[in-house]
Amino acid sequence: MLIKPNIPRYLARPIKSDLEREMVFLDGPRQVGKTTLALGLLQAEGAGHPGHLNWDDPQVRPNLMRGDLPGGEPLLVLDEIHKFPRWGNLVKGLHDTQGDQVSILVTGSARLDHYRKGGDWLQGRYRHYRLHPLSLTELSADPSASDLEALLRYGGFPEPLLAADERLLRRWQRERLARVVYEDLRDLENVREVALLEWLVEALPDRVGSPLSVRSLSEDLQVAHATVERWLGILENLYVCFRIPPFGASRIRAVKKENKLYLWDWSQAPSGSARFENLVACQLLKYCHHQEDTEGHRMELRFIRDTDRREVDFVVIRDNKPLFAVDCKAGEESLNPAIPYFRDRTPVLKFYQVHLGDSDRLSNGVRMVPFRTFCKALGMP
Repeated sequence: MLIKPNIPRYLARPIKSDLEREMVFLDGPRQVGKTTLALGLLQAEGAGHPGHLNWDDPQVRPNLMRGDLPGGEPLLVLDEIHKFPRWGNLVKGLHDTQGDQVSILVTGSARLDHYRKGGDWLQGRYRHYRLHPLSLTELSADPSASDLEALLRYGGFPEPLLAADERLLRRWQRERLARVVYEDLRDLENVREVALLEWLVEALPDRVGSPLSVRSLSEDLQVAHATVERWLGILENLYVCFRIPPFGASRIRAVKKENKLYLWDWSQAPSGSARFENLVACQLLKYCHHQEDTEGHRMELRFIRDTDRREVDFVVIRDNKPLFAVDCKAGEESLNPAIPYFRDRTPVLKFYQVHLGDSDRLSNGVRMVPFRTFCKALGMP
């Protein structure tokens, strides 16, 4: 499969529109394409544009601290500035003194809404966007089976996906996680047991899609339950993984405390059904974040599971009302019996079962649909 190297990113247009009125904060996983998107807005062919100011560049830092910005630039991109402990006040000062002359885009490889340290914050002065890995509908308006196969094999991060090389993927995965653990973690958090946290990162792929037992992890690591919970929170803030909670309904004995865990880089999940489920989780989370960031809806991604272990993988909730539920099956199998059971006992009206095959059919009133078709019909970003 040939994937075009210059793929238009789905957030470029709304970000450009918002920059005409206010600051924009853009975050997402390391190497997901934030800088490339920003350089596109700067109309730059590559690094070195005067409007791109990277906090990791020692020559840039003192200028930013003094408020000494390059003149004549309609847009400034402040990259990785969240690593400065008082970055919120610094950005606020730049916006208040020069915001009428220049647009400001702040980018970072960690959750900027979490690492907003400082005093007077920026409420009402910015819009927040989260950039996700590439999805099927970003690759093509009419995605093919080979597009889906490539996403499953190489993940949605641009570099390994465009290279389509297994050796490069393995090296890229190791280097990316090493930089997250040994650079981003060092800059943003106070963690002494870095080697244990690295072990935790390596243990997560085998737990994809299953109810996550923090107690089991704490026993394996021989650290306190609260410590593992804190480390998982850090990894979520650094866009390594995310957890989704269960969906409760009055007529089912729903589990209440178990969360399911997924990786932002689904190519790290074990191949087969676990990786496909992780891919679907990422695509649905992308849909939810896009609805929140561009339309202002309150979105949630959850799963349905009861104490008898009946389960439907995902339910998407908008403004406290369930929109639809999705179950994943790698093959074109028979209908998951949990779907009609939960359909009769929850307020979820629409259920889908997505698969990797080609058939699109109804079973017991439930649409069993190829995942490619589902993404197109949903309007996935």
